[in-house]
Amino acid sequence: MSAAPALHPQHAAAHAATEGGHADGQALADDDRLEDLRQALLQLAEAEAEAHSRGALRLSRLCQAHKSVAVALSRLQSYSAAQDHLASALSLATALGAIDFQADLQCGLAEVATSAHEQSRSLGAPKGTLRAARERCRELALDAAGLAALTTDTHWEIRVLLRASDVLDRCGKHDDAAVLQRQAMVLMGLDNPDYPPNDGAQLPAAARNAWRLSAPGLLM
Repeated sequence: MSAAPALHPQHAAAHAATEGGHADGQALADDDRLEDLRQALLQLAEAEAEAHSRGALRLSRLCQAHKSVAVALSRLQSYSAAQDHLASALSLATALGAIDFQADLQCGLAEVATSAHEQSRSLGAPKGTLRAARERCRELALDAAGLAALTTDTHWEIRVLLRASDVLDRCGKHDDAAVLQRQAMVLMGLDNPDYPPNDGAQLPAAARNAWRLSAPGLLM
């Protein structure tokens, strides 16, 4: 049996987490999730080492592998490393011109950044740091929403808008979230000229849940 390919130095922080390290200051102790991370890192190393694949096929495999590592890391609350891998995946998806996957990854990046912000807040990070992190989450969510209209079908567009809206809600950017919810409602044929109402009501739960059940690539 051939030896497993060595991990690239770029993944050293993620790999350290599998060896009993820490995820953004929190200990990792879930054996099943650590094993998921080990497997994802191995798949990424194999994808990087592939010599027989060329062009779009290799980029696509690398993109998927980076996303798998990011998902595993986010489940371990290793949000900084997860964002690094999502950024790598997003760069590859952009090179491929894969708009649907770009939108999915951009949503994922916004979701994980928001989880990192929430974690920092719970750990008592300085207010200035939290403010900057919250604004970055908002920008990432709006970037995702900007890709929604470029996706290949209306269903995908709605899912992207709702994911971005959820991030904005989590960040306390309720007005921005309401704008995206309104766009999703228009696409679902649920448009109400008086929406969003002044009482802060959101998209009906039944409508939101119908789309969330099939939302692509939710990380958290």
